Amino acid sequence: MAKQLHPHALVIPCPYQGHINPAIHLSLKLASKGFIITFINTQFIHSQITKAHSPSSSEPGPESGLENIFSKACESGFDIRYLTISDGFPLEFDRNMNSLPFLEGLINGFSNHVDKLVGELVKEDCIDPINCLIADTFLVWPSTIAKKYEVLHVSFFTEPALVFALYYHLDLLEENGHSGSHENRQDIVDYIPGVKSIKSSDLPSLFQNSVVHQLIYKAFQDVRKADIIIANTVQELELETITSIQENHKFYSIGPIVSANFTQLTISSSLWSEHDCTQWLDAKPRGSVLYVSFGSVALVNKEDILELAHGLMLSEVNFIWVLRFNVLGQDENDILPVGYKEKVKDRGLIVPWCNQTRVISHSAVGGFLSHCGWNSVVESIWCGVPLICSPLVTDQLTNRKLVVYDWKVGINLRDEESITREEVCDKIKYLMNEETSSNLRKNVAQVKETFHNTLATNGSSNVNFSKFVEELKMKISLA
Repeated sequence: MAKQLHPHALVIPCPYQGHINPAIHLSLKLASKGFIITFINTQFIHSQITKAHSPSSSEPGPESGLENIFSKACESGFDIRYLTISDGFPLEFDRNMNSLPFLEGLINGFSNHVDKLVGELVKEDCIDPINCLIADTFLVWPSTIAKKYEVLHVSFFTEPALVFALYYHLDLLEENGHSGSHENRQDIVDYIPGVKSIKSSDLPSLFQNSVVHQLIYKAFQDVRKADIIIANTVQELELETITSIQENHKFYSIGPIVSANFTQLTISSSLWSEHDCTQWLDAKPRGSVLYVSFGSVALVNKEDILELAHGLMLSEVNFIWVLRFNVLGQDENDILPVGYKEKVKDRGLIVPWCNQTRVISHSAVGGFLSHCGWNSVVESIWCGVPLICSPLVTDQLTNRKLVVYDWKVGINLRDEESITREEVCDKIKYLMNEETSSNLRKNVAQVKETFHNTLATNGSSNVNFSKFVEELKMKISLA
């Protein structure tokens, strides 16, 4: 049999917007190193992407419209194949309103569909058979499938090393009573390897839900069996934690996983139609606009929406506010105060969705009020934009710790369970005033430089990525 010319990786992201985007960037980077990539999306995710880019088609099917979201990358010479599979639920099933049953399906049923597809792909008689499975860490079954089909298993963690360490040592958190509700606790957790100390209020909130607890537990049992772990973080910023993880696993920090020109990325990956904010931003002074977004999944209660709306109005700053149609967890019109859009129309643009990277990279944007999803944090720092942090759930609370207390590139908004319009107004004025926020802006400029330097030729993430590729190719050749 002739020697295989190119390694072939099967890439499977967790079916959420915040996990799909890093998987796309990773696939492009691997393809640029000569890998063949087969990228697996769920039929639902693909239908959402297709719908977002086909406004004239109200109900596109999973195979309509965009057949391959990587088509432009393939035109440039990359070999990226694109397949879709069922996640176990019908397309019309509301995954946002039924988030817990959907998670249960990802834990217990999704693997059957993946198993069948991988089995079919492995059996294909081709020159470049699949050598490795690169799967999101939050999928709980990759090691089982990788072992069954005798391919390497690379676990891809899309969040910071601090969050990885906390999930990895869930047993220690349970033993010490820190795996339940901790919203009102302020005691210090100082027994996690590689984590000097962290307030219990900064621990991820996932542990409070039995289904999510089960997912985290199973995922981090599975990740222990991976051949290699890669993470979307930066070595210089989390050195102690990363070094501790590396004592037990092949762990490479290769973040931020973005391309140098990621604001012009041509891959169609958005799950909703994007409003073009460029013309509105072009008319605003440099650094005068606050961007407000709570990401693609997190739910916000109506009281907080109203307080945020009043706080933005009281602050008198220019703003773009991404207000998702399902931000309350249900379709509800007129969630803003009566006449609000008319009152702020000269300085406020409220949109259902937009191209976030294009917005925060615009010179008019001077701040980001964020839920602290990791992608949002990475993108904001990459563009040198300081943050106002209003975390809601999961890793967002822990990401806030890095942003506010460790790197000092943002300020905290959500000191209490609820927010007030006065606090919102005060924090916005502080951040958007270049004089009061001068230290924040110096800090974010320094961390931005670290981000960019780490992807330079001799930068740590670039070197780590090369080492990861070399090790993967070596393991493939020995398999």
